[in-house]
This record gives sequence, C-alpha cells and structure tokens, in this order.
Amino acid sequence: MRELIPLPPDMLAGLREAHATPPRAYHHFGHVQAVLAHYGAVAAGPGWARPREVWLAVLYHDAVYKAGRRDNEARSAALAAADIARWLSGAGLDTGFVVELIELTARHGALAPGDLGPGAEGDDRRHFLDCDMAILGADAATFDAYDRAIAEEYRSVVPAWLFRIRRRRFLRGLLHSERIYLSAFFHERLDAPARANLRRVLGDPPTAAA
Repeated sequence: MRELIPLPPDMLAGLREAHATPPRAYHHFGHVQAVLAHYGAVAAGPGWARPREVWLAVLYHDAVYKAGRRDNEARSAALAAADIARWLSGAGLDTGFVVELIELTARHGALAPGDLGPGAEGDDRRHFLDCDMAILGADAATFDAYDRAIAEEYRSVVPAWLFRIRRRRFLRGLLHSERIYLSAFFHERLDAPARANLRRVLGDPPTAAA
C-alpha cells in the first residue's frame, strides 16, 4: 500500500487488525486495497481536492464492520477521528471531512449526484462513494466473487431466505435507479457493466440498448 501520509507502524497495525475483526469474507483489508486502486485512478484523472482526507476515509470506511449492524459507518468514522487525533494531530488534516465521507457510505444507493454539493468538495464526495461501489462494474467473475462474499458475511446473521430477499431488493433498487454512479468519471466507464452484472444476478433480461 502506497502511503499518501506516513502512518506510524502502530496505527497501521491497528487498522489492519480492525479489518480482520471479526473475520470477513469481503470487508477486509483486501477491499481497502481495491478501493485504493480506484482512488489512484481518480488521482490520475479528474483529481482530488482533498487527497489526504479522502485517502484516510478509504482506509477507515469499513474499519468497524459487523454484518447487519446499522452503526458500522458511525463507529468507523469515530475510530478514524480518534486515530487521527492520536497519531496525526500535527498533520493539518480536516478530520470532519474524513468523518463526513465515511458516514456517507451508510447511504449507498440512496443519493443522487446533486445531493453531495457543488464544486471540488462535492466531486470528492461523489468520487469517494463511487470508488467504494466500483465493484458493481467489475468483470463478471469478480462481481460474482463479491456477491458470494457478501452472502457469506451474512450467513450467521440472518436466515438465508431473508438475506436473499433483502439483497435482491437492494440490487434491484440500484438497477432501477437513474444513476448507479454519482460522478461522470465512474458513470461513463462503469454504468453499463454494472447494470449488466445486476441484470444477470437478478435474472432480468438485457435491455435493448445492451
């Protein structure tokens, strides 16, 4: 992992340990590294207004994760704020923006591009959320592995039949939304493959445009 900000070894070790607790099939540090790859694509393309804050938000956005809990994002944001205060207090970071980005991930699928504000900071919000959702537009094998991993994480939380109902409802909501991706950068590249993946796993016929 390329460090945009030099992290103290104990801070990084704690972050990795958090992502392994409890054992996870998808929301582990490998997911962070995948999102960082998309972070890098944005950096090389439209760019980030607040690259350091967004980078930290990527690192911490799933640091606290237990399938089915509704406070994962708030607890992850609180952990990020505490660790920044402990380890990076002199780095001149806008901790509030890091917290805001992490907490926004609780609203995946419920936001429109205009909900995230104008200008460069609004673009950062849109690009950050799209980095986290980029998996939807991956190749079919990668998407299917992700879909299986999410099911595995919920295996001990809810009955399989209930998970399938809720999961299909979420995926169908994404498929029928006007915009899966909130930024032009991701929309132009990944909307079509994401919709193809969603139609395939939901058993929907392809559209005429597809």
